[in-house]
Amino acid sequence: MHGANTHDVADFAADVIERSRQVPVVADFWAAWCAPCRALGPVLERLAAGAGGRWELRKVDTDRFPEWAQRYGVRSIPAVKLFVNGEVVDEFVGALPEAQVQAWLQAALPDPLREDLERVRRLLAEDRLQEAAALAARVLAGAPDDAQARVLLARCLWRTDPERALELVEEIGVGEREGETAAAVRLLAEQVRRDPAGLPDGAGRERYAQALVALRGGQVQEALRAFIEVLERDRRYDDDGARRSCLALFRVLGEEHPLTERYRTPFSCAVYA
Repeated sequence: MHGANTHDVADFAADVIERSRQVPVVADFWAAWCAPCRALGPVLERLAAGAGGRWELRKVDTDRFPEWAQRYGVRSIPAVKLFVNGEVVDEFVGALPEAQVQAWLQAALPDPLREDLERVRRLLAEDRLQEAAALAARVLAGAPDDAQARVLLARCLWRTDPERALELVEEIGVGEREGETAAAVRLLAEQVRRDPAGLPDGAGRERYAQALVALRGGQVQEALRAFIEVLERDRRYDDDGARRSCLALFRVLGEEHPLTERYRTPFSCAVYA
């Protein structure tokens, strides 16, 4: 027999649906006569005890709550459903081994870090740099070794604080997951720090200098225009610096940024003319 425990549901609406608005709830639909349920129950309880409050377990006796089992389409038990913000976001049926249940939880549970990083990306695409930088800094404070957080904050700061941006990406190698974006940040931060007066002679010198000034002033569109004109006038100027700078800007801005979408074609035409 399945004895009562602290995970048992008394009021489904309150214990599962409403509670899931505060913390993810794993609802285990079971019955006392179900042998697989008796095998899975202790696994879920053990995992819940070690979850550190990241999620909570509620056990729903289908004999006591047949209306809720019917409402959520439970046709076979054990049936396990993950509720977040009052809705089922994932589920499985059957008595899975503990390792598989753990893998399911890891994939199905909301990841606050991942969600915050995605929000930083959206803010960057909308040019809301101050908000993006503030959120990225908070994320990094909680996960100081996360390469994605470091690169995202660097993407926010390369114009206004190139030294900090360089520091953030210093230890991220080219072959690593965020390596290409880190390399793009490094190039742009170095360009911001350059003195246009020290540029080499050549047909592209004047426009290239204007591009550097525009970068320093945060005028990315003007910088892209100027770099593309340099490509049209003097393709190899500054060791192919205009092409490399455009590619770095596209990388750091992101593929969905309006400036990336607008200047990709003119850039390609200048490179392959």
